[in-house]
Amino acid sequence: MKTILKTYLLSLLTIVGLFSSCKKFGDTNIDPTRSSNLDPSVQLSLIQLRFSGDLNVNERTTFMMTMPLVQHIAGPYSNRWGGIYFRDPNIMGVLWEDSYGSDLVNVVDAVKRTTNVPDKTNLNAICRIMKVYNFARMTDLYGDLPYSEAGLGIKAKFDTQEEIYTNFFQELKAARAQLDGGKDVVKGDLFYGGDINAWKKFASSLRLRLAMRLVKRDPVKAKAEAQQAYNEGVFTSNGDVCKLDHEDIQNPYEDGKGNIRGNGVSASFFNGGGIPGRFTTPFLDQLRTTNDPRMKYMVKYYVDIPGGNPLSRIDLTEPLVEKVGYVGVIPGSYIWDGFLPNVIVDIPGKGPYTAVNNDQKAQPANFLLRFNAPFLHLTYSEVELLLAEATVRFGPSFGGTAASHFEKGVTAAFQQLGFFPGGPTVPANEINTFIQGNQLISGREIETINKQLWITLFLNGPEAYANWRRSGFPNLLPAVGVSETGESLTIPRRFEYPYLEEEQNKANFEKVLPALGGVDSWTKRVWWDKE
Repeated sequence: MKTILKTYLLSLLTIVGLFSSCKKFGDTNIDPTRSSNLDPSVQLSLIQLRFSGDLNVNERTTFMMTMPLVQHIAGPYSNRWGGIYFRDPNIMGVLWEDSYGSDLVNVVDAVKRTTNVPDKTNLNAICRIMKVYNFARMTDLYGDLPYSEAGLGIKAKFDTQEEIYTNFFQELKAARAQLDGGKDVVKGDLFYGGDINAWKKFASSLRLRLAMRLVKRDPVKAKAEAQQAYNEGVFTSNGDVCKLDHEDIQNPYEDGKGNIRGNGVSASFFNGGGIPGRFTTPFLDQLRTTNDPRMKYMVKYYVDIPGGNPLSRIDLTEPLVEKVGYVGVIPGSYIWDGFLPNVIVDIPGKGPYTAVNNDQKAQPANFLLRFNAPFLHLTYSEVELLLAEATVRFGPSFGGTAASHFEKGVTAAFQQLGFFPGGPTVPANEINTFIQGNQLISGREIETINKQLWITLFLNGPEAYANWRRSGFPNLLPAVGVSETGESLTIPRRFEYPYLEEEQNKANFEKVLPALGGVDSWTKRVWWDKE
């Protein structure tokens, strides 16, 4: 992996400079100066690396907004925007501006460069799948957006999310059918190393994920697309997961330095000297009330040293758990709210230590936040849990019972912790005991399944936020009036468009407002998020 990343680094720097330079012209949808000889396989590498390696996007979109919104983390001041509902279109707009200025214009260009090129049919298919994947993150957060005209050098119209999703399903089906192991060998693929069969499974599994978005808006379409995805062949083991294994580098903000090789989500926990995010009380309560053994693996106490490196933290878990148990942060509050008295503990090999308030708020374990932690794009656990829900909703045509899919999904979720360097191998008896104590109950299956998805999707904030909105579970209470008074009485349902788009693409921007009730508000809902 390291060799591949370093091989492509110089080319990536060139592309970053070329495509990001278009931002100075104002309109994020303007086609940048087009090179005649860009290698689309290098563009593919850039797109894949930036998705989880770009600190600017991942800190704002994941750490500041979606992880607090879905109540995975709370406590730091920088969680206040998504955690206490302080509205800031500049923060919500970073994903839009950076993606249209780099990732999306690159993927659109790569698809165009490889279309109808006989020796690049597999590369074209993979780029088409990546185009769907990248645009899905965008539309699921914002709603209607430039899609069909994006990257064409014009002030692009906004397509409706319904139109975009219709095209998603068409593209995933066609791209999957186009993949052929007997044709071109794909270079630059950091997800699967050019494995064509793996990409077929990813295309179908992504189609399943997107199909389940529609369970409330269009259940007939949701059932049809989920069934076709399953019939084509989705993930069947943890060996199929889509992940990117990052390098042990703490990424900075600056574009053009090539430091998108580390995990941008991990870096966001330790950036700028702020305190790392703490687990929320609802998340810990979910683990506690179900006797989930992941508590002892995922949840730790450390001496509070702002910034720095996760591997340099001093572990206080064992002595603190004995004295205070597992303590989280209430959603809507800061780490200094509910101030705890000092506790003296004995650190093995170091002696007595006075644990202050910040030390006593539980944190994600080091292995989860290493800079070389993998980013899990789509997992076997998620697929099996979605199949469990599809079976409950649509019937037993997905290769098993809801209970069997649920058990496979939960088992895979425990096992995927082992993907992380230094991560645990959870004993089979602990997994089996948990499953036996948390069987699906008639009438509450969808709730139970999606609570497990909530845990499985930890550290993938945008996807956890999307799954919570489409399923309604877990039943999160708005974090209102706990510490400060925010700017919404309900949990916001979408991201607002950036000011720059309203200014530079005004005519097209104004056409989307009627569907939002005339106001671009984060309390409105995207099309599939039906009440």
